[in-house]
Amino acid sequence: MNAKEAVAKRILQLCDEHNIAVNGLATVSGVSPSTVYSMLNEKSKNPGVVSIKKLCDGLDISLKEFFDSELFADLEQEIQ
Repeated sequence: MNAKEAVAKRILQLCDEHNIAVNGLATVSGVSPSTVYSMLNEKSKNPGVVSIKKLCDGLDISLKEFFDSELFADLEQEIQ
């Protein structure tokens, strides 16, 4: 799994844990739904930390909590 895939899975995981839909997350975070959906699919190759921070704020969690997941433990090397 690469970092982009891990971020997408983590967003979906957190939505499930907080019982919130992706559109609802976008609304409470002040991020457009299209931005969130682009983070979840192939459109965004590099989800920005500012957007991730806004999603964290909407979920009332820290960036540390966002990245504190097994999803980020064994990521593929990005430099080839």
